[in-house]
Amino acid sequence: MQAVILAAGEGRRVRPLTKNRPKAMIPVANRPIIEYVIDALIKNGIRDIIVVVGYRKELVTRYLNTLDIPVEVVVQNKQLGTGHALLAAEPKIQDNFIVLPGDNYIDPASIARIRDHSNAMLVKEHPSPSNFGVVMLSNSHVTQIIEKPAHAPSFLVSTGIYSLTKKNFSHIRENNLTDAVSSLIASGVKIQGIPADDWQDAIYPWDLLKMNRRFLQNIPPTHDGSISRHASIHGAVQIGKGTTIGPNTVINGPVVIGNDCRIGPNCCIQPNTSIGSRVTIEPFTIVGDAIVMDDTTIGSHSRVIDTILGERCKLADHLSISTITGIHDIEGSPTRSEFGAVLGDSVTSGPFTILKNTLVGNNAIIEGNSSLSSRQVQDNSLVI
Repeated sequence: MQAVILAAGEGRRVRPLTKNRPKAMIPVANRPIIEYVIDALIKNGIRDIIVVVGYRKELVTRYLNTLDIPVEVVVQNKQLGTGHALLAAEPKIQDNFIVLPGDNYIDPASIARIRDHSNAMLVKEHPSPSNFGVVMLSNSHVTQIIEKPAHAPSFLVSTGIYSLTKKNFSHIRENNLTDAVSSLIASGVKIQGIPADDWQDAIYPWDLLKMNRRFLQNIPPTHDGSISRHASIHGAVQIGKGTTIGPNTVINGPVVIGNDCRIGPNCCIQPNTSIGSRVTIEPFTIVGDAIVMDDTTIGSHSRVIDTILGERCKLADHLSISTITGIHDIEGSPTRSEFGAVLGDSVTSGPFTILKNTLVGNNAIIEGNSSLSSRQVQDNSLVI
C-alpha cells in the first residue's frame, strides 16, 4: 500500500509560528510533526510514501532527505486546497492508498484500523467540532460531511485521513478533499467511518502545547550531556550531546533538551517542556509546560510558563510569562484562548517584560518594562 502525506499548506491559523516554516515542520518534543506521521506509517509496514510539498517546500524536502527511508516528493506549485494537492500526486499512485495531513498526529493503531479498507475515513469525537468537517454516520457509513458548521449537529469529526483507490481520482477536483468524498458518497460509493484511537490537530498555536504534552509522555530517558553532580534530575528526561546542566538546577520530567544547550546554574525546568538545540537558559530561571526552539536565549531571574518561543529569540532578564484567558482574532474569527505567550522567530525583549496571553510576531522588539496582556503584536513591530 502507498501513503500520500499532504504537507504543502502553511497553516495560517498557527501564525506567527508558520511565517518561516510550514505547520508540518513545527518542532514538537524536538521533532517536526510530520515525523510522527511517517513513524506511524512505517510501524504499519507502509514504506511507499509520497509527500506533497508547497509552502516553504525547501525546508520539508531538506528534512525528508535526512530520513533513513526513501520518500518521494511531489510539488504543489500553488496552494489551491487539499484536493489539488492530492491531484499533484496522482501520477505516482498505483492502486489503493492512504492520504494523511502532515500536520496532525495520528497513532499507529489508528492506521492499522484503516489500512485494509479500500473506501474509508478515520473519524474522532472532538470537543470543538465546528473547526472541522462534522461527520454524520448511518450503520458505520458516512452519509454527510458538513464543513466547519457554525452549529455542529455532532461531535464526530473527520481526521482528514482516508483510505482510497486510484479510481476515486475522477471525483477529485481543485478543492478540498471533503468535497471529493462528498461527491463519492453522492455517486453511491459507500465510505466507512472508522473511529480513530488517538488523533490530534493543532488548530491554533497554543494547541501545540497540548500536543507537546502528548508526545513527551513516552520519551525514553537519555543523558548524553554534562550534568553537574549538584543538579537534580527526576523522571523521563532526555539531554542531548554537548549540553551542560549547571549546579543546583532541577529538572522534572518529562522533558527533552537538545544538543549544545547551557542550562543554569540554579534553574528549574518543569514537566512537559521541550528545549531545542543551542538554547541558553540563564541562572534563577523557571521554564515549564513550554516549547523553546533552537538558538533561543532566556535571561536570568525569569519565569516562562505555558509558552512557545520560536527560533533565535533573545529575551532579557526578569521576563515573566504567565497564563490567563483571553480572546484573539484568528483569521477574522474571535477565538477564546488560555496560554502564556507564543513568540515567533527572532523576537527580542528587554528586561522586566511581562507577557500574558500574548501573541508576538516574528522579528518584533519589545522594550524593557513593557506589560502586554491579551495582545497580538504584528511581525516587525516595535513595542515601547
